[in-house]
Amino acid sequence: MKQIAQYQDGRLELQEVPRPVPPPGGALVRTTHSVISIGTEKMKVEQAQMNLLQKARARPDQVRKVIDTARNLGWKAALEKVRNRLETPSPLGYSAAGVVVEVDPLNTRFRLGDRVACAGAECAFHAEFLALPDLLLAPVPAGVENWQAAYTTLCAIALQAVRQTEPQLGDRVLVMGQGLVGLLATTFLRAAGARVMAVDLMSSRRPFCHAMGAEKVVILGEQSLADEVRAWTDGYGVDAAVICTATQSNTPIEQAAEAVRDRARFVIVGNTRAELAWRIFYEKELEVRYSRSYGPGRYDPSYEWGGADYPIGYVRWTEQRNFQACLDLMAKGQINLAAITTRRAPFNDALSVYQDLMQEGAKDIGVVLEYENAERETPNAELSRPTTLPCNPEAGSQNQDLSGPVRRLDVIGAGNFARTMLLPHLKGRLQFGVVVNQTALSANHVKTRFSFERAATDAAEILGAPNSASAQAASEPDAPSAVLIATRHHLHGPLVKQALAANRHVFVEKPLCLSRQELAEIDEIYAKGKGTLMVGFNRRFAPASRELKRTLASAPGPKTASFRVMAGPLDPQHWYANYAESGGRVLGEACHFLDYFCFLLDARPVRVLAQTTWPPTGRLPFPDSVTAQIEFSDGSCGQLVYSAEGDTGFPKELLSVYGAGIVAEITNFQELVVHRGRKKRSFS
Repeated sequence: MKQIAQYQDGRLELQEVPRPVPPPGGALVRTTHSVISIGTEKMKVEQAQMNLLQKARARPDQVRKVIDTARNLGWKAALEKVRNRLETPSPLGYSAAGVVVEVDPLNTRFRLGDRVACAGAECAFHAEFLALPDLLLAPVPAGVENWQAAYTTLCAIALQAVRQTEPQLGDRVLVMGQGLVGLLATTFLRAAGARVMAVDLMSSRRPFCHAMGAEKVVILGEQSLADEVRAWTDGYGVDAAVICTATQSNTPIEQAAEAVRDRARFVIVGNTRAELAWRIFYEKELEVRYSRSYGPGRYDPSYEWGGADYPIGYVRWTEQRNFQACLDLMAKGQINLAAITTRRAPFNDALSVYQDLMQEGAKDIGVVLEYENAERETPNAELSRPTTLPCNPEAGSQNQDLSGPVRRLDVIGAGNFARTMLLPHLKGRLQFGVVVNQTALSANHVKTRFSFERAATDAAEILGAPNSASAQAASEPDAPSAVLIATRHHLHGPLVKQALAANRHVFVEKPLCLSRQELAEIDEIYAKGKGTLMVGFNRRFAPASRELKRTLASAPGPKTASFRVMAGPLDPQHWYANYAESGGRVLGEACHFLDYFCFLLDARPVRVLAQTTWPPTGRLPFPDSVTAQIEFSDGSCGQLVYSAEGDTGFPKELLSVYGAGIVAEITNFQELVVHRGRKKRSFS
């Protein structure tokens, strides 16, 4: 793929580089448009073209780092570090849009073909493909074109500045600097009900200011800012000032300080010099705020790259929510991006575009780069083809059965499900060994209630202590020992691997694990060990299931099974809503019904087509409703509708099966109805 590379000697190149891969939880995007942030990128290019002395004057912070390196490691190491920095290319760009062409398995929001806005100076480059984490992507709503969505990051910067300003309806606000961010701040202030005075040095900006909603435009050098403010505000001064300049002169700060009223608010957005004169800032008791990029979450790796969103009750407007707000305003036609887009150029001509922007007197405001096939907003056939994964559970492992009944059982996880649904059925039928639970009080309670030998809080007491009673019992061939795992889902895979490695017989509640990697590791350990493994898929053992399977055995040919599950809404406070622990409802609960198809149809699945049926946004940022179709090796088909929506008066689980000369239905596993030979039989 092609990407713009900037060198510190001033060179700009359009280089051929490897295509990136999606980060964990992220996606790969084919870029259709990106926007040149003229102020920021022009500054970077200008700094790159400076000589070393000019660079040192422009970036004293970098000079201090070099001096610190020299003190610690010597001047030779410091000079080598500077040389490496000057020879290393850096990317340009941080605001783009495109189409998702690949999704990491950990991502739960995006699918192939989704149109997305892309953000981040670390990843949203001027490049043909972009690899971004989940929270630096935002879905593009209908009615918003991709070239508009490419402005989202820049819009979010301006929107965050307006949020910091906290304008009240009717406030008079001065916006100093009418570059791209300043113009967007002007339009957002106008949308918030404020009256805006736009200030700039270039008279050519006047029509853009009016187009973006400025009530008053002042061109410095042609008009007196002090006189215009006095006339516009009846002598009081403006209620707030937003500084969107990028200069080493302190003049904009001084002019804005004179223009604001007593106890006004100052919001500094641009990379500009800000020396606050004590007399005027003290006498007016001015409040000064800096607006940090796109909003809360910016520069926090646990948020941007770790996907740890902030609770909306504590942080209403994160950078992701700012992206969504900007896109919503675009969809409603409240941001006149066409008015400030002065050039749309092919990406392959980007180098000449930058040359034009560097010329004295360049008047461009919004410059959009358009990539090849930008009009195509869905992936090509090669990229969108469903992926068929190798599935051969028989390879490398054999089903192993117990040689005799288990005589001793250890339990890991003593929560409500284990206490109410599992242990009561086992009490008195097996010897209970050690019960392990994270909470000591609960472990002790279960020990007493179900007559375990001992309670513990560390699974290593069962799986990792070779001298423990449990380990000794497990090693005795005539007294096979088992372990029951009923923890939260994210612990299932690791605990199963440990138990199988210790040659234990394992019963684990569903799901077996939460990732393909864990599954492959379990397969490998299982094939080498002596233990057995069973997953707690219970529906295949219902009397109705056994009767239905006996009935279907006499019907030749493939079958079609349809399972409809009305699961009901998920409480955001339930631990299932913690995706890191549960894997979500699709992995954690809908797996029951995928297993059921395998049991009922008695064939191997070869392909799955699925889609989420409720937007994974808001309080539950992952899908909890899914519709899936599973193709089986014998031609049979399983269809699953698993929905969090519906009416609670409707049966929770309905199964319909169609075969040669037969139709059967199960309702909540309480009733089985078989239609055959024009006759209907019912079983309760």
